[in-house]
Amino acid sequence: MSAEPLLIVVVGPTASGKTALSLALAARFHGEIVNCDSVAMYREFEIGTAKPSAAERAQAPHHLIGCVDPAGYMTAGDYSRRARAVLEQIRSRGNVPIVVGGTGLYLRALLEGLFPGPGRSEPLRERLRQSAERRPAYLHRVLRRLDPDSAKRIHANDGPKLVRAIEVCVASPDSISQMWKQGRSPLTGFRILRIGLNPDREALYGRINLRAQKMFDSGLVEETRQLLERYGDSVWALRSPGYKQGVQLIRGEVDRPSAVQATQQAHRNYAKRQMTWFRRDPQVQWLPGFGDDAKIQGKAIAAAETEAGV
Repeated sequence: MSAEPLLIVVVGPTASGKTALSLALAARFHGEIVNCDSVAMYREFEIGTAKPSAAERAQAPHHLIGCVDPAGYMTAGDYSRRARAVLEQIRSRGNVPIVVGGTGLYLRALLEGLFPGPGRSEPLRERLRQSAERRPAYLHRVLRRLDPDSAKRIHANDGPKLVRAIEVCVASPDSISQMWKQGRSPLTGFRILRIGLNPDREALYGRINLRAQKMFDSGLVEETRQLLERYGDSVWALRSPGYKQGVQLIRGEVDRPSAVQATQQAHRNYAKRQMTWFRRDPQVQWLPGFGDDAKIQGKAIAAAETEAGV
């Protein structure tokens, strides 16, 4: 076996039990858990993020949870730099890092690296988003003029990628397609095991629906109201599923049952996008179940033991 230390990555859709599986792996391998969920990185965003509870966090060290100011923003590049530093710290202690989360872009930045590019411009992004709301095809038309090669690769409905590609064209002498050709700097020094959770879709959707209802029953609207009063509606994380519908309810745009149903649908749609993203990675070892299932945990531990040579 390679002398490189083991790094375990747990991926899967929202509500698939990634937290439970990561805790089981941490208990077996002296693990420390590194969050890779973008919204869970924000302080004061608690109910709508399904962060590990205080009891769960007490079972193993956790990193990069609640580490970003609510009015701030962490780019994929920022995450990669911070997470790589955390991985080195965990390795220096002789423990096993376990990266857990469903934000595919952040995970790709960590493991594969990103091309060098200009920083994020929130004013430009907001103008582009507003234009896209009025004219849905606008962003793709703009990108076709600025960078035809990128426009061929990016779907017309993929707003975040379109915004970033246009941002690069405006802020840099190089297009995003030219930067892709410059290559990336992948993570080195670890033997990486990727484990994916793939539960039955209907069972997953049932869990998602229950979780969304529980968020509203547990005070999601009140938490959202406090965040709005403190930071305003321009905070990025308030656009995430659950918080977005909470804002709409507070403004009187929808009633509570409609907000709950819209949140459930938004999380189901998000789960679909997550699986589409992660299935592109041929290195993921998929397990057909939830992460809180003892049989699934046993299979994941066995895969990690094999990878570690124990």
